[in-house]
Amino acid sequence: MRRRTFLRIPSALPLTTTAITAITVTAATAASLTDAVAADVLPGRAAVLESVRRVNDHWINAHTDPGDNLWARATYFSGDLAAYRLTGERRYLAYAESWAEKHDYGLAGGVTTRHADHHNAGQVYLDLHEARGGEERIAAIESSLHRMVHTDRPEKTDDWWWADALYMAMPSMARLGALRGDTAYWAKMYALYHHTKRVQGGGLYDYTHELWYRDGTWSPGGSGRLSPDGRPVFWSRGNGWAYAAHAKVLSVLPSTDKRAPEYRWNMQGISRALLASQRPDGFWNPSLGDPRHLPGKESSGTALFCYGLAYAIRTGLIDRSTYLPVLARGWNALVRDAVHPDGRLGWVQGIGDRPESSRPITYETTADFAVGAFLMAGSQVARLAP
Repeated sequence: MRRRTFLRIPSALPLTTTAITAITVTAATAASLTDAVAADVLPGRAAVLESVRRVNDHWINAHTDPGDNLWARATYFSGDLAAYRLTGERRYLAYAESWAEKHDYGLAGGVTTRHADHHNAGQVYLDLHEARGGEERIAAIESSLHRMVHTDRPEKTDDWWWADALYMAMPSMARLGALRGDTAYWAKMYALYHHTKRVQGGGLYDYTHELWYRDGTWSPGGSGRLSPDGRPVFWSRGNGWAYAAHAKVLSVLPSTDKRAPEYRWNMQGISRALLASQRPDGFWNPSLGDPRHLPGKESSGTALFCYGLAYAIRTGLIDRSTYLPVLARGWNALVRDAVHPDGRLGWVQGIGDRPESSRPITYETTADFAVGAFLMAGSQVARLAP
């Protein structure tokens, strides 16, 4: 997961600032979204729900064992529970509960872990606590984060040394602060965020390009590695993680919190970068900074961007008339080109840390975390769909 610059190229499909006419795109007609008008509008809510169900049903049917409690599978289950909240399908809730119970609602690395990847499971446990109650569901994630905030070197701020960590840990920290009425969680979260953004590797956020470097391998203050054409490398999924993290935090943090404006500003900046780097077919390349650096369709980053865009549009963070066509092109591309007839999600870059990771990326390549990102995106898109 590594990133760096991004060439500002206008989309081949012109954006419109006029009102967008809603159309309903069913599963049968999704494959016909080939012209600019169709690609620029969201399908109806029923069509979004059908896509979400098809993808999640395929995953569940293919994975009778719910899997480990590491970050990738935890991301899937965040999506599974988003699909549950969207559809009311209790099978989805039961599947998530079976996973959590298999792991005794625990964290990889135990409660003493400071590793953000291990904290990602906490998002699912907090979702289950919200849905079903039971303090035992969140005992491990609360114990671990409470240690970081209050007792285990609370002054230490360099734990999140890579951009993905923002997604893995920030949402749980934000939610525990709200749940317990303890603003120390939000202060600690910002201290860690500030270090990642401005100190780690010279700062992993690039204010000029308004994108995140995955880690110090790519930041100018670190190794500063560039693409073959000499451009900064901004990894798509790494930016997707950061973008989604901001959306999840803002959905919990009070608007009056003094740090909320910075989180909003960062979402707006990434949105501008996505506006300029979207491919004509609606996807985003694995490398956002150089359109000639390993170009091609990639579903996991695209799904995370759709999630963030839908949230930002819905909450008024970004201009609806400008960004709704961008979101529509991204979502329609996923449904049209990546979702197989049986619900398998393709064009996924597997686990990695840079555009070169887990190649080739094909119609057949898939992964649990990408399915989760797709389901999360669908849960937000459905709230905007006619």
